[in-house]
Amino acid sequence: MRTRPAGTRAAVPAVVTDPRERRLIVWEVVAVFAVSLGMSGVRALVRFIGLVTAPEALNAQTSTVLGSYAPDRPWLDLALQLVSVASGLAPVLLVAYLLARGRESLRTLGVDGRRPGADLLGGVGLAALIGGCGLVLYVSARTAGFNTNVAASTLPDVWWAVPISVLAAAENGILEEVLVAGYLLHRLAQLGVRWLPALVVSAVLRGSYHLYQGLGGFVGNVAMGLVFGWVYQRWGRAMPLVVAHTLIDVAAFVGYALLVGRVSWLPG
Repeated sequence: MRTRPAGTRAAVPAVVTDPRERRLIVWEVVAVFAVSLGMSGVRALVRFIGLVTAPEALNAQTSTVLGSYAPDRPWLDLALQLVSVASGLAPVLLVAYLLARGRESLRTLGVDGRRPGADLLGGVGLAALIGGCGLVLYVSARTAGFNTNVAASTLPDVWWAVPISVLAAAENGILEEVLVAGYLLHRLAQLGVRWLPALVVSAVLRGSYHLYQGLGGFVGNVAMGLVFGWVYQRWGRAMPLVVAHTLIDVAAFVGYALLVGRVSWLPG
C-alpha cells in the first residue's frame, strides 16, 4: 500500500497492524487535536457562522489575527503575549512526549537541525510561492465578498511589537507544521491511510481553523495545506515547512504594521 506520492525520497512509516495499537493511535490523534488545532477549527466554524449571519456583508467585517490583550497597559500586554506564545507551543510538547513513548521523537518528523541549509532554502522557496499566491487569493476573495478584511496585526506602537510579531509567527509555524503536517500525516501513514486521502484530511483541517477569516481564508489554507502536506510526504521533513510558515507570518504581521493606512486593500 502506497502511503507517499510516487518519486518520494522519504522513508515510509511501518503500518501498525496490532488492533489495540491502532485504536490507541486513533484515540491519541483525536485527543491531541481536541486540545489544539481541531478545537480551534470548531471555534472558527462557529465564528464563521456568526460572520455570515451578521447584518453586515462579509467583506465589511474585520478579522484580527494578532491583536493586543491590554492596549492601555503595554507591560501587561507584553506578558500576556508571551504567555500566549508559550501556551500555543504546549501541544508540540505533548506530541514530543507521545512520540517518545513510542520510541520516536520530533526528529522522526524531520524537526531537527540536521539539514539547516537545505531546510532554509526550501523554506524560503515555499514562502515565496505560497505567500505571493495567498496575497492574490486574499485580495480576490475580499473583493468578491467571500472574505473578511483581515487585520494581520493590531499591536500597539511599542518597542516589543516586532519581536512579539516574530515570536508569534514562529509559534504558528512550529505548532501548525509539527501537528498538521508532520504528526498527523505520520500517524495516518502508520494507520495505513493512503497518501492522497491523508493529504486531504490534513489540508482540510488546516483550512478549518482559518474559517474565521471567511471562505477565502479557508480555501487559501486548504491549498497551502495540500502543497505543504505533499512536500512533507515527499521529503519527510517538517523543518522547511516551519521555516516557510514563519517567514510568511513575519511578512504578514510586520508588513501589515508598515503598510496599514498606506494601501487601500488593508483594513485600518
